Amino acid sequence: MITIIILTTISTIMFENFILRALTAGIGVALVVGALGCFVVWRRMAYFGDSLAHSSLLGIALGLLYGVSINLGIIAVCTCFAILLVWMQQKHVLATDTLLGILAHASLSLGMVALSFLDYLQFDLHGYLFGDILTVSNTDLLWIYLGGTVVIGLLIANWSSLTLMTIHEDLARAEGVNTFRTQLTLMFLMTIVVAFSVRIVGILLITSMLIIPAATARQLAKTPESMAVIASLFGVLAVLLGILGSMQFDTPSGPSIVTAASILFVILFPALKFIRQNK
Repeated sequence: MITIIILTTISTIMFENFILRALTAGIGVALVVGALGCFVVWRRMAYFGDSLAHSSLLGIALGLLYGVSINLGIIAVCTCFAILLVWMQQKHVLATDTLLGILAHASLSLGMVALSFLDYLQFDLHGYLFGDILTVSNTDLLWIYLGGTVVIGLLIANWSSLTLMTIHEDLARAEGVNTFRTQLTLMFLMTIVVAFSVRIVGILLITSMLIIPAATARQLAKTPESMAVIASLFGVLAVLLGILGSMQFDTPSGPSIVTAASILFVILFPALKFIRQNK
Protein backbone atom coordinates (compact mmCIF):
# COMPACT_ATOMS: atom_id res chain seq x y z
CA MET A 1 0.00 0.00 0.00
CA ILE A 2 2.78 2.42 0.96
CA THR A 3 4.62 1.55 -2.27
CA ILE A 4 1.51 2.35 -4.33
CA ILE A 5 1.12 5.70 -2.55
CA ILE A 6 4.77 6.62 -3.18
CA LEU A 7 4.63 5.57 -6.85
CA THR A 8 1.38 7.49 -7.39
CA THR A 9 2.84 10.58 -5.79
CA ILE A 10 6.06 10.36 -7.82
CA SER A 11 4.10 9.94 -11.06
CA THR A 12 2.09 13.05 -10.17
CA ILE A 13 5.26 15.00 -9.48
CA MET A 14 6.67 14.04 -12.88
CA PHE A 15 3.78 15.65 -14.75
CA GLU A 16 2.78 18.63 -12.61
CA ASN A 17 4.86 21.79 -13.08
CA PHE A 18 3.65 23.38 -9.86
CA ILE A 19 4.90 20.36 -7.91
CA LEU A 20 8.30 20.61 -9.58
CA ARG A 21 8.46 24.32 -8.71
CA ALA A 22 7.47 23.53 -5.12
CA LEU A 23 10.19 20.89 -4.80
CA THR A 24 12.79 23.16 -6.38
CA ALA A 25 11.83 26.02 -4.06
CA GLY A 26 11.75 23.84 -0.95
CA ILE A 27 15.12 22.25 -1.66
CA GLY A 28 16.68 25.66 -2.29
CA VAL A 29 15.39 27.01 1.01
CA ALA A 30 16.32 23.85 2.95
CA LEU A 31 19.93 23.94 1.76
CA VAL A 32 20.33 27.49 3.03
CA VAL A 33 18.38 27.36 6.30
CA GLY A 34 20.15 24.16 7.33
CA ALA A 35 23.57 25.81 7.28
CA LEU A 36 22.41 29.12 8.74
CA GLY A 37 20.31 27.35 11.36
CA CYS A 38 23.45 25.91 12.91
CA PHE A 39 24.44 29.39 14.09
CA VAL A 40 20.90 29.98 15.34
CA VAL A 41 21.22 26.85 17.49
CA TRP A 42 24.81 27.48 18.60
CA ARG A 43 24.19 31.13 19.52
CA ARG A 44 20.74 30.47 21.02
CA MET A 45 19.09 32.93 18.63
CA ALA A 46 15.77 31.11 18.28
CA TYR A 47 13.81 33.95 19.87
CA PHE A 48 15.56 36.47 17.63
CA GLY A 49 14.65 34.43 14.56
CA ASP A 50 11.05 34.22 15.72
CA SER A 51 10.94 37.97 16.36
CA LEU A 52 12.49 38.71 12.98
CA ALA A 53 9.89 36.54 11.28
CA HIS A 54 7.07 38.35 13.09
CA SER A 55 8.41 41.71 11.96
CA SER A 56 8.31 40.54 8.35
CA LEU A 57 4.51 40.98 8.34
CA LEU A 58 5.08 44.74 8.43
CA GLY A 59 7.38 44.37 5.42
CA ILE A 60 4.68 42.45 3.56
CA ALA A 61 2.10 45.13 4.39
CA LEU A 62 4.39 47.97 3.24
CA GLY A 63 5.28 46.09 0.06
CA LEU A 64 1.61 45.64 -0.80
CA LEU A 65 0.75 49.19 0.24
CA TYR A 66 3.38 50.86 -1.92
CA GLY A 67 3.30 48.38 -4.79
CA VAL A 68 6.89 47.16 -4.45
CA SER A 69 8.27 43.65 -4.16
CA ILE A 70 7.19 41.96 -0.94
CA ASN A 71 10.65 40.47 -0.59
CA LEU A 72 12.23 43.92 -0.72
CA GLY A 73 9.73 45.16 1.85
CA ILE A 74 10.59 42.28 4.19
CA ILE A 75 14.34 42.81 3.79
CA ALA A 76 13.99 46.57 4.46
CA VAL A 77 11.85 46.14 7.60
CA CYS A 78 13.83 43.21 9.01
CA THR A 79 17.13 45.03 8.41
CA CYS A 80 15.80 48.05 10.32
CA PHE A 81 14.61 45.68 13.05
CA ALA A 82 18.06 44.09 13.38
CA ILE A 83 19.94 47.41 13.37
CA LEU A 84 17.56 48.90 15.94
CA LEU A 85 17.94 45.84 18.16
CA VAL A 86 21.75 45.94 18.02
CA TRP A 87 21.78 49.70 18.72
CA MET A 88 19.48 49.29 21.73
CA GLN A 89 21.60 46.39 22.97
CA GLN A 90 24.70 48.58 22.79
CA LYS A 91 22.90 51.28 24.80
CA HIS A 92 21.83 48.68 27.42
CA VAL A 93 18.29 50.02 27.33
CA LEU A 94 16.63 46.76 28.41
CA ALA A 95 17.35 43.04 28.48
CA THR A 96 17.61 41.49 25.02
CA ASP A 97 14.59 39.22 25.39
CA THR A 98 12.50 42.21 26.50
CA LEU A 99 13.67 44.26 23.52
CA LEU A 100 12.87 41.38 21.17
CA GLY A 101 9.40 41.02 22.64
CA ILE A 102 8.66 44.73 22.28
CA LEU A 103 10.01 45.07 18.74
CA ALA A 104 8.46 41.82 17.49
CA HIS A 105 4.95 42.46 18.77
CA ALA A 106 5.04 46.14 17.85
CA SER A 107 6.01 45.38 14.25
CA LEU A 108 3.51 42.50 14.05
CA SER A 109 0.73 44.77 15.29
CA LEU A 110 1.76 47.57 12.91
CA GLY A 111 1.71 45.05 10.09
CA MET A 112 -1.81 43.94 10.91
CA VAL A 113 -2.95 47.57 11.17
CA ALA A 114 -1.36 48.37 7.79
CA LEU A 115 -3.02 45.33 6.20
CA SER A 116 -6.40 46.57 7.43
CA PHE A 117 -6.03 49.51 5.02
CA LEU A 118 -5.64 47.15 2.06
CA ASP A 119 -9.25 46.03 1.67
CA TYR A 120 -9.06 46.95 -2.02
CA LEU A 121 -6.31 44.36 -2.60
CA GLN A 122 -6.67 40.59 -2.75
CA PHE A 123 -4.03 38.84 -0.66
CA ASP A 124 -3.83 35.52 1.15
CA LEU A 125 -3.00 36.29 4.79
CA HIS A 126 -3.19 32.60 5.72
CA GLY A 127 -0.61 31.82 3.02
CA TYR A 128 1.78 34.43 4.40
CA LEU A 129 1.34 33.18 7.96
CA PHE A 130 1.67 29.45 7.29
CA GLY A 131 3.19 29.33 3.80
CA ASP A 132 1.92 27.80 0.58
CA ILE A 133 4.80 26.22 -1.27
CA LEU A 134 2.50 24.86 -3.98
CA THR A 135 1.83 28.40 -5.25
CA VAL A 136 5.44 29.50 -5.77
CA SER A 137 6.13 31.16 -9.10
CA ASN A 138 9.23 31.35 -11.27
CA THR A 139 9.88 34.79 -9.77
CA ASP A 140 9.84 33.24 -6.29
CA LEU A 141 12.35 30.64 -7.47
CA LEU A 142 14.60 33.41 -8.77
CA TRP A 143 14.47 35.17 -5.39
CA ILE A 144 15.15 31.93 -3.53
CA TYR A 145 18.19 30.92 -5.53
CA LEU A 146 19.68 34.41 -5.87
CA GLY A 147 19.15 35.07 -2.17
CA GLY A 148 20.39 31.60 -1.29
CA THR A 149 23.57 32.13 -3.32
CA VAL A 150 24.22 35.40 -1.48
CA VAL A 151 23.64 33.78 1.92
CA ILE A 152 25.83 30.74 1.21
CA GLY A 153 28.58 32.94 -0.26
CA LEU A 154 28.63 35.25 2.76
CA LEU A 155 28.47 32.29 5.14
CA ILE A 156 31.51 30.70 3.51
CA ALA A 157 33.40 34.02 3.46
CA ASN A 158 32.66 34.69 7.15
CA TRP A 159 32.60 31.09 8.42
CA SER A 160 35.78 31.26 10.51
CA SER A 161 34.82 34.63 12.05
CA LEU A 162 31.27 33.48 12.82
CA THR A 163 32.49 30.21 14.31
CA LEU A 164 35.16 31.89 16.45
CA MET A 165 32.68 34.52 17.66
CA THR A 166 30.23 31.74 18.53
CA ILE A 167 32.87 29.89 20.56
CA HIS A 168 34.06 32.96 22.48
CA GLU A 169 33.50 36.63 21.61
CA ASP A 170 36.46 37.92 23.61
CA LEU A 171 38.76 35.43 21.91
CA ALA A 172 37.37 36.50 18.54
CA ARG A 173 38.14 40.16 19.33
CA ALA A 174 41.66 39.20 20.41
CA GLU A 175 42.10 37.51 17.04
CA GLY A 176 41.09 40.72 15.28
CA VAL A 177 37.49 39.81 14.43
CA ASN A 178 35.11 42.75 14.23
CA THR A 179 32.37 41.12 16.29
CA PHE A 180 29.92 43.98 15.79
CA ARG A 181 30.15 43.76 12.00
CA THR A 182 30.07 39.95 12.11
CA GLN A 183 26.95 40.00 14.27
CA LEU A 184 25.26 42.40 11.84
CA THR A 185 26.26 40.13 8.95
CA LEU A 186 24.63 37.14 10.65
CA MET A 187 21.45 39.14 11.27
CA PHE A 188 21.42 40.33 7.66
CA LEU A 189 21.72 36.73 6.43
CA MET A 190 18.78 35.77 8.60
CA THR A 191 16.84 38.70 7.13
CA ILE A 192 17.40 37.42 3.59
CA VAL A 193 16.38 33.90 4.61
CA VAL A 194 13.18 35.17 6.20
CA ALA A 195 12.37 37.14 3.04
CA PHE A 196 12.54 34.21 0.64
CA SER A 197 11.17 31.61 3.07
CA VAL A 198 7.83 33.31 3.75
CA ARG A 199 6.18 31.73 0.73
CA ILE A 200 7.51 28.27 1.68
CA VAL A 201 6.70 27.78 5.37
CA GLY A 202 5.15 31.10 6.39
CA ILE A 203 5.92 33.76 8.99
CA LEU A 204 4.91 31.62 11.96
CA LEU A 205 6.98 28.58 10.96
CA ILE A 206 10.21 30.02 9.51
CA THR A 207 12.11 29.72 12.78
CA SER A 208 11.21 26.05 13.09
CA MET A 209 13.03 25.29 9.83
CA LEU A 210 16.07 27.16 11.10
CA ILE A 211 16.11 25.24 14.37
CA ILE A 212 14.79 21.70 13.90
CA PRO A 213 17.10 20.39 11.10
CA ALA A 214 20.13 21.94 12.84
CA ALA A 215 19.12 20.46 16.20
CA THR A 216 18.68 17.05 14.54
CA ALA A 217 22.05 17.28 12.81
CA ARG A 218 23.75 18.20 16.09
CA GLN A 219 23.21 14.64 17.32
CA LEU A 220 25.21 13.23 14.39
CA ALA A 221 27.86 15.82 13.53
CA LYS A 222 31.40 15.91 14.91
CA THR A 223 32.51 19.21 13.35
CA PRO A 224 30.73 22.53 12.64
CA GLU A 225 31.10 21.99 8.90
CA SER A 226 29.62 18.50 9.00
CA MET A 227 26.71 19.77 11.11
CA ALA A 228 25.91 22.41 8.47
CA VAL A 229 25.92 19.79 5.70
CA ILE A 230 23.84 17.27 7.66
CA ALA A 231 21.35 19.97 8.70
CA SER A 232 20.86 20.95 5.06
CA LEU A 233 20.27 17.31 4.11
CA PHE A 234 17.72 16.88 6.90
CA GLY A 235 16.01 20.06 5.71
CA VAL A 236 15.79 18.69 2.16
CA LEU A 237 14.42 15.39 3.45
CA ALA A 238 11.81 17.25 5.52
CA VAL A 239 10.73 19.23 2.44
CA LEU A 240 10.38 16.07 0.34
CA LEU A 241 8.42 14.20 3.02
CA GLY A 242 6.30 17.26 3.81
CA ILE A 243 5.28 17.85 0.21
CA LEU A 244 4.54 14.16 -0.30
CA GLY A 245 2.43 14.13 2.84
CA SER A 246 0.67 17.35 1.86
CA MET A 247 -0.28 15.89 -1.52
CA GLN A 248 -1.34 12.54 -0.14
CA PHE A 249 -3.40 13.73 2.83
CA ASP A 250 -4.44 17.18 1.53
CA THR A 251 -2.80 19.03 4.42
CA PRO A 252 -1.24 22.53 4.43
CA SER A 253 2.19 22.39 2.81
CA GLY A 254 4.13 24.61 5.25
CA PRO A 255 2.97 22.88 8.44
CA SER A 256 3.44 19.50 6.74
CA ILE A 257 7.12 20.28 6.07
CA VAL A 258 7.68 21.38 9.66
CA THR A 259 5.84 18.29 10.93
CA ALA A 260 8.12 16.08 8.84
CA ALA A 261 11.19 17.84 10.27
CA SER A 262 9.81 17.37 13.79
CA ILE A 263 9.16 13.66 13.22
CA LEU A 264 12.75 13.17 12.03
CA PHE A 265 13.99 14.85 15.20
CA VAL A 266 11.70 12.84 17.47
CA ILE A 267 12.79 9.56 15.85
CA LEU A 268 16.53 10.25 15.71
CA PHE A 269 17.09 11.98 19.04
CA PRO A 270 16.11 9.11 21.39
CA ALA A 271 17.57 6.51 19.00
CA LEU A 272 21.01 8.14 18.95
CA LYS A 273 20.89 8.75 22.70
CA PHE A 274 20.12 5.07 23.27
CA ILE A 275 22.99 4.01 20.99
CA ARG A 276 25.48 6.25 22.82
CA GLN A 277 24.40 4.94 26.22
CA ASN A 278 24.86 1.33 25.13
CA LYS A 279 28.27 1.65 23.52
